[in-house]
Amino acid sequence: MITNAPIRPKEAAFQSNEIVIIGGGIAGASLAYHLTKLGKKDVVVLERHSLTSGTTWHAAGLIMQTRGTHALTEIAKYNAELYAALEAETGQATGFKQNGTLGVARTKDRLYETARNASVAKSFGLEAHMISPREAKDLYPALDEKIIVGAVFIPNDGQTNPIDTCVSLAAGAKQRGAKILERTEVTDLWKTPSGEYQLRTNHGVIEAQILVLACGLWTRDLASKLGVRVPLYAAEHFYVVTEPMDIVKPTLPVLRDTDGHVYIKEDAGKLLIGAFEPWGKALPMENLPKDTAFIELWEDWDHFELPMTKAMEMIPALQNAGIAKFFNGPESFTPDLLFMIGEVPGMKNLYVSSGYNSEGIEFGAGAGRALAEWIVAGSAQMDVSFIDVARYHPFQINKRYLKDRIPEVLGLHYKMHWPSHQPETSRGVRKSALHDRWAKLGASFGEGMGWERPMWFAGEGESTENVYSYSEPNWFKHTAEECRAARSDAILLDQSSFGKHLIQGRDACKFLQRLCAGNVDVSVGKLVYTHMLNEKGGIETDITLNRLSDNQFLIISSATVHPRDRAWITKHITDDWNVTLTDVTSAYAVLSLQGPKSRDILSKLTDADLSNEAFPFATSQEIDVGYARVIANRLTYIGELGWELHIPTEMAQHVFDVLWEVGKEFGLKPAGYHALEHMRSERAYREYELDLTPVDTVLEAGLGFTVDWNKEGGFIGLEATAKQKASTPLKKRLVSFKLADPVPVLFREELIRRDGEIVGYISSGVKSFTLGTSIGLGYVNSEEGVTKDFIENGRWQIEIAGELFEATASLQAFFDPKGERLGR
Repeated sequence: MITNAPIRPKEAAFQSNEIVIIGGGIAGASLAYHLTKLGKKDVVVLERHSLTSGTTWHAAGLIMQTRGTHALTEIAKYNAELYAALEAETGQATGFKQNGTLGVARTKDRLYETARNASVAKSFGLEAHMISPREAKDLYPALDEKIIVGAVFIPNDGQTNPIDTCVSLAAGAKQRGAKILERTEVTDLWKTPSGEYQLRTNHGVIEAQILVLACGLWTRDLASKLGVRVPLYAAEHFYVVTEPMDIVKPTLPVLRDTDGHVYIKEDAGKLLIGAFEPWGKALPMENLPKDTAFIELWEDWDHFELPMTKAMEMIPALQNAGIAKFFNGPESFTPDLLFMIGEVPGMKNLYVSSGYNSEGIEFGAGAGRALAEWIVAGSAQMDVSFIDVARYHPFQINKRYLKDRIPEVLGLHYKMHWPSHQPETSRGVRKSALHDRWAKLGASFGEGMGWERPMWFAGEGESTENVYSYSEPNWFKHTAEECRAARSDAILLDQSSFGKHLIQGRDACKFLQRLCAGNVDVSVGKLVYTHMLNEKGGIETDITLNRLSDNQFLIISSATVHPRDRAWITKHITDDWNVTLTDVTSAYAVLSLQGPKSRDILSKLTDADLSNEAFPFATSQEIDVGYARVIANRLTYIGELGWELHIPTEMAQHVFDVLWEVGKEFGLKPAGYHALEHMRSERAYREYELDLTPVDTVLEAGLGFTVDWNKEGGFIGLEATAKQKASTPLKKRLVSFKLADPVPVLFREELIRRDGEIVGYISSGVKSFTLGTSIGLGYVNSEEGVTKDFIENGRWQIEIAGELFEATASLQAFFDPKGERLGR
C-alpha cells in the first residue's frame, strides 16, 4: 500500500466532526451503527445519492454464518445475531428471516468439502446437518435429488432485505446521535498539516479527525486523491427473478448449488437465481454511467446461460418459468477474494472498509463491529490480519493485473476450495533470478504475493500441472522424494521471495529493542528469531533479525506478510527516532541449502570454516561462494543442518550453477515450498497467518524462550505478556498432533476433541512423509489450564469432515524434538 498524501492548508469548514464515513451502503451504515453502540456520537455518514444507492440496494441479501475457516466464520456468524434483533431495536423492518440454507453437492469431492465446513460450524455452536439427497428433497420439494450426492442444511441461516437492513442500521446509528447526510457528494479531499482530513462537498467543506472510506466500487478512485492505493476492481454480477411460481413457499431455504455456480432464494412468491459463474466479467470503472444512482447494466444472456442451465437441472420447474427480471449490477472485488478493513499504512486516522466481493450483507455486520472496535480502541481487538488493508503489495493496484485477475476471483466463490490451490491469472508478475533454472528442473510454480515460486518438481517428462485433492494430490509423491532427500542428503530451495527490510540509523538498535520481544542488542553476525507484539501481547510479526553492524539490521519475514510487517514497523517510526527502513527484497536472491550433506557441498565452494565451532547455529558471516560474496546465515526452517545464502541478485545464477554442479556427487535435489511446509511442520516450526496471529501470544504459541523479560526499557506488549506468564497455567496452548491412522490427511481447520469435547482446531497440518502419517499444530483451550497432565491424560481425536480419528498430542515436535540434527 503506497501512500503519497497531498498535504494542503486548512480551509474554512462549515462542519467539523470526530468521525466521518464516506459511503451510505451496508459497510458505512454498519460501521456507524457499531461506533454509536460503543459510545461515539460525533459520527457523520456522507452519501452522494441516497442510502444503499451504490451496490447495496441490489444485493441478494443472503445470510450465511459458516465459512471454510474459523477466522471468517467468527466474522460471518454475527450477521444472524445482529439482523435477528435489529428490527426490535430500531423499529425499522429488515425483512430478515431464518429459513435456512440448503447447500447441495453434485460430487463426492464437494460433499467432502461441505462436511469439512459443517465441522467448522460445530466450533461455534452453529447447527449444520449433513443430510441425504432424499432429506434435501423433503426440505426443497422442487429439486431433482437424483443429481446430488448429499447436502448440508444450516437452519439458522436465511435471507434479509438489503435496503431495509441498511436503513435499519442507519436508523440505529441516528437514534444514538449519528448524522446521515444524503445527497452530499465528496468531490475532493486532502489532509491538513495538523493531521485532520478535509472533504469538499457540494454543500461546502467538512472536516474529520478520523476518516473512513466505505464507498464500495468508488473507494479506489476516492482513495487515490489522498495518494492511497486500494486494490479494487469492478465486475458484473448477475441474477434473474422469475414470474410467480406454484413451487415457491415463503419457508423455502436458500439453495446453494456451488457445483452449478448458482444460488436460489425465495423472493415474494418468485425465485431469484443468482450466479457466481466460473469466469466473471471485469468491468472498467469508465464503463459505468456517471453520477448515476441505482445503476443497472445491460443484459447478457450468453454469459448467464451456464448457471441458468445448471439451475434448471437442479429445479426442473424452471424450464417452464417466465423471467420477470434480468438484473446485472456492478460489484467490487479484491485480488484475493477477501475484503479489506483497517487503518491505511502511513495515514494516521484514515480507515478503509471495502472490497466485499459481492458479500457485503453477509460480512458487513461483523466487519462493521470489528472496525468500530479498532477505531475506538486504537488497535484491532480481534484477529483481522487476513483482511487487514495493509496486507497488499504496491503492484496489486495495477489495473491490468486486477482486470485479468478479477474474473477468476469472482468464480472462486463457488469453485472447490482445494488445499494449496493456485491462481491461474495475473501470473509471472515477480520472478526470481533463478526462475529459468527451476523451470528446466521441472518446477511446478505457485504464487505467493505475486512471486512465482517452485512448489514441487515433476520427474523427467512428467506434467507440472496440479491435480488437486483432499486426500492425495498428484504432487505428494514428488514432495515425498524431496523430503527424503532433505532428511538423508541435501536439497536446494529458492527463498528469494522472503521479505527483506534493512533498518539502519543511530537509533536502530534501541528502536528494535522497543519493538521486539527478544533481545536484539547482540554481537554483529548473530541471528535473532523474535516477534513484535501488540499491547495485548498478541503476535504482530514473526521475523528473523541479522545484525549487520552496530546500526544496521536485516529483517527477514515471510513473503505473504511482508507488506503488513512493513506497515507495522513504519507505524512506530516517529520523528523521535533516527531510523530508516528500506525494502531490500529485490537486492538479494536467497538459496537455502539444507540437509545432512549441506556442509560437504558448501565446503567445496568456500574457504570459510563451516564447522560448528567456527560457524555455530543462528549466526551469520559474509563468505565467498564461487566467485561471489554472499551473506551466509546458518539457519533452517526444516530442522536440518543448513545455510540460507543471501546472494546479490546479479550473482545468483552463478552461485546456483556452482552449487548445483558440486551437489550432484552428494545427491543434491531441488525442493519446493510444499516440501518446506511438510518438513517445517514435522519440526513444529510455526508459520505466521496459520499458527501465529495477533490474538495468539508467544507463551500460548510455545515461544516464550524467544522473550527477553529483563531487557532495559522493556518492549511493546511486555506488561500483558508478563501478566499472562504470572497467571499460569495457560488456558490456551499450541499443541502438536499425530494421527494413528496413516490414511487421512490434515490440512487446517479440522476440529480437535479431548474426551469427546471440542477444545480447538488444527491451525496447520500436513502428511508427514518422514513419520508416515498426518501431523498438525493446533491451539487447545481449557478453562482449567492446558498443562502437561492435561495433554497426557486425555483421549485425543481429530474430526475431519465429521469423522473422528485417534491422535497423539504433544507439547514437543514429533520429529527431532531436541533439535539434535541442527548441530551435526
